Amino acid sequence: MGSFFIHTPTFLFLLLIAMAAAAVQGQGTRVGFYSRTCPQAESIVQKTVISHFQSNPAIAPGLLRMHFHDCFVRGCDASILINGSSTEKTTGPNRLLNGYDVIDDAKTQLEAACPGVVSCADILALATRDSVVLTKGLTWKVPTGRRDGRVSLASEVNNLPGPRDSIDVQKQKFADKGLNDQDLVTLVGGHTIGTSACQFFRYRLYNFSNTTANGADPSMDASFVTQLQALCPADGDGSRRIALDTGSQNTFDTSFFTNLKNGRGVLESDQKLWTDASTKTFVQRFLGVRGLIGLNFNLEFGRSMVKMSNIGVKTGTDGEIRRVCTAIN
Repeated sequence: MGSFFIHTPTFLFLLLIAMAAAAVQGQGTRVGFYSRTCPQAESIVQKTVISHFQSNPAIAPGLLRMHFHDCFVRGCDASILINGSSTEKTTGPNRLLNGYDVIDDAKTQLEAACPGVVSCADILALATRDSVVLTKGLTWKVPTGRRDGRVSLASEVNNLPGPRDSIDVQKQKFADKGLNDQDLVTLVGGHTIGTSACQFFRYRLYNFSNTTANGADPSMDASFVTQLQALCPADGDGSRRIALDTGSQNTFDTSFFTNLKNGRGVLESDQKLWTDASTKTFVQRFLGVRGLIGLNFNLEFGRSMVKMSNIGVKTGTDGEIRRVCTAIN
């Protein structure tokens, strides 16, 4: 009996490690899934991403958004890639994303090397990781083994987090996918790279005339408002692209959070991460505010991405391995 109590803490410690490892691997996915069936899979994806990035760096934030949008609708099953008259790909949030050609290129190469083995869902997950690394973010190990979905409906994209969502709405949408408040702040931090169109935030610059002298959202820095009003006139081109992380849109870093602290968040939903006390603490921890336990953004981003990339995955005999990513078999 005494021996049992001596070894129980060790047993519990090992059990916790095993549980944590299982959580990272996800629902049937695991790191190195293709090590025997297609050992060059990750290398082929990486080389393809690098090649496209060199001629068009905008694919990096494009692929990151694409993976996020895919996982939040029907899980991470590459349903966002399917062509059709009323598929996810045709909707406003997805239609203009950069990077679809990267996935198609990688798939063509993988089908030549390992026919019928590597899923489009896994290609997207791997390409997303590689894109972050190319923008100076840290790498992470991507569990693979996802299979591709057979359904893609434009109507279901309405469930994506939106630029006007309150913190409570954002929290609920993330919680519905098994993600917590820290995951929310961390993953939104992916806005450190990329742009948004004027049409998604222009109302913040002109619709508050009853509240502020400059007519802008009072949570915004006044000099930043002037800057954005020049870029996005009230009657200007709503499709014009503006950096989400002013001054550092091509580098994966914490300057996005610094901008939130300074009232320079472009999207209303982003700025609310600072103005709402429940999420502000995580922003402060990423910024290393004295008196709080610090968090390493790059490290935590990889961890949250692994969680997100295992949302509703199809494994085993569920789904299929598409021959081309734009159409079901």
